[in-house]
Amino acid sequence: MRLGVISDVHGNKVALDAVLEDMPAVDGLLCAGDVVGYNPWHAECVDAVRERNVPTVMGNHDRAVATGTEFRFNSMAGAGVEHARETLSDDQVEWLAALPDERIECDGRVKIVHGHPDDPDRYTYPDDFSPHLLGDEDALIMGHTHVQGHEQYEEGIVMNPGSVGQPRDGDPRAAYAVLDLDALTVEEYRVEYDVAEVQRVVEEAGLPRKIGSRLKKGR
Repeated sequence: MRLGVISDVHGNKVALDAVLEDMPAVDGLLCAGDVVGYNPWHAECVDAVRERNVPTVMGNHDRAVATGTEFRFNSMAGAGVEHARETLSDDQVEWLAALPDERIECDGRVKIVHGHPDDPDRYTYPDDFSPHLLGDEDALIMGHTHVQGHEQYEEGIVMNPGSVGQPRDGDPRAAYAVLDLDALTVEEYRVEYDVAEVQRVVEEAGLPRKIGSRLKKGR
């Protein structure tokens, strides 16, 4: 079974469309959270994930939008959360509010969290990966850091597909991964998208200009 893995879409429909178009044939999709925030297409990204019935966990931006809970947000993140609250329908907010912090998929073989198995808000970078993060699952999927990476151990795989909508690992291309549960391997992918279009709509929406400008640097 081959699974497309995405995370941290952050309302960037242009990047999400590019990822979905670029992705090779897979048997399903998984999402490690933060569908909304930062960029202006919150509703469109929620709909894209919902329409595909993608198993998704709650990210800190998803939670902030759905419940009003803040998470040490800078001005850009705060503006994105407020924009999402203003533009999402009640039904879309309810969908976000119902997302779990953790999901077990594929008959127990895959665990999905946003930040860390013990704390959904803890940043867990690839340098922090270890087999001790794994439980009984064959693969642990995390997001939150916007940094792509994976490690393969005797005990299983620990991975972060990177961020679709706001990469922060120095590569501005949208990130995703494909997890092969039969071979127990991970393929990491990057795809170009129209950053200039995102910047234009960010400004048009009255969001902080830096939300768009930082996308060029992958930071």
